[in-house]
Amino acid sequence: MKAQNTTMQPSFFIETYGCQMNKYDSELIAGLLECHGHMQTTNPDQADTIIVNTCSVRDHAEQRALGRIRSLSAWKKGKKHRRLGVIGCMSQRLGKEILASCPAVDFVLGPDEYGILPRILENGKSMPVVRTRSNDQENYSWIHPQRAPGVHGWIAIMRGCNNYCSYCIVPYTRGRERSRSAIEIISEFENMSARGFREITLLGQNVNSYQDTDHSFHDLLKQLAGIDRDIWIRFTTSHPKDISDQLLEVIANEPNVCPHLHLPVQSGSNRVLERMNRKYTKEHYLALVKKAQKKIPNLALTTDVMMGFPGETDTDFLETVHLMETVRFDDAFMYHYSPREGTKSAQMKETLSQEQKLARLNQVIELQRHITADIKSGMIGQTVDVMLESPSKQNPKEWMGKTPNNHIVVVQGKSGPSGEVIKVKIVELKGITLRGCVID
Repeated sequence: MKAQNTTMQPSFFIETYGCQMNKYDSELIAGLLECHGHMQTTNPDQADTIIVNTCSVRDHAEQRALGRIRSLSAWKKGKKHRRLGVIGCMSQRLGKEILASCPAVDFVLGPDEYGILPRILENGKSMPVVRTRSNDQENYSWIHPQRAPGVHGWIAIMRGCNNYCSYCIVPYTRGRERSRSAIEIISEFENMSARGFREITLLGQNVNSYQDTDHSFHDLLKQLAGIDRDIWIRFTTSHPKDISDQLLEVIANEPNVCPHLHLPVQSGSNRVLERMNRKYTKEHYLALVKKAQKKIPNLALTTDVMMGFPGETDTDFLETVHLMETVRFDDAFMYHYSPREGTKSAQMKETLSQEQKLARLNQVIELQRHITADIKSGMIGQTVDVMLESPSKQNPKEWMGKTPNNHIVVVQGKSGPSGEVIKVKIVELKGITLRGCVID
């Protein structure tokens, strides 16, 4: 991040909602604007332009962003030089509707239109602007992300999605799947290595379908792992239908590829999975989990689970509960179904009330809370690697870090530096947080 603007150089502030891909896109936009003479500021009151990068995966995410955008009308009031922009997935989905809801907005850009942003800001008299054209060839390889220094960073290896799960808006907001050149990704990885990043996450809606000429995802992952053994490599998201044996071998054999697999299951019912258009069965998923755990003995598994999909019965729900009890995920992102206009499932008749959805959601949250606590309790007495990240929020004299399995650990008697990997003995589980002491 740059210092506050003290010259006539135009300044901007980016506010980001949603997933890691949105955070990466915000870094791309910062790099693009800085190349065109704009300065990024950490204080919105010092900015000439505020850009709100939005998410559209669930209605709650959109309503939160719209509320914030409306509140920024006060920031613009009486300041004719100020510009307010909305970008990202919500922009692509709603387009001109954002202007009707938020009249203070000057420009609305979809995820494939970021390249025109400098021209829009230079030609401020032509507001408002709405551009949501899809471009399935655009991957922004020509922009160098502007990253703040730190331990962890992201690299988008692909954009878009071809899966068209019946509940998901992403293929409609981010377009068709396209992979970046392996050469470009390797160059970006090397640059981050030189800058001192110690953990890098590779991003894509379905990283397992990455393909650049003769480079599949497992080829790319293996090549990146050999560049800098001190960098921990993670990736997200993996689609269960596309995970290969070769990928599991790379995770098992490359010491700096973290043994953590985020594998969204969504439902434990084959009937619901078919209606979701997930293209795998419960049996396929469980066999994949068994194979992965056999190849990678210390593997951590996390997942996404949806409650209340249209037509979900009591039996369907109990099948999901049984799958969670069988697999015993380290953690899970759990949520209830939210219809997204334009998706196939939005045309399906809902059979559960909001109260029923929430009751099922609360039941699986409680189940997962117990499973996660049990797994973490089993780590007490173990010695693990921990990469230090930052001081603990509860006690600045203690530091927080993560294990390769993505478990957060508060380390007693250790104060940095960020990025250092140390041996830690787990001594207790306090609430949901592991605590440990340094092993000399």
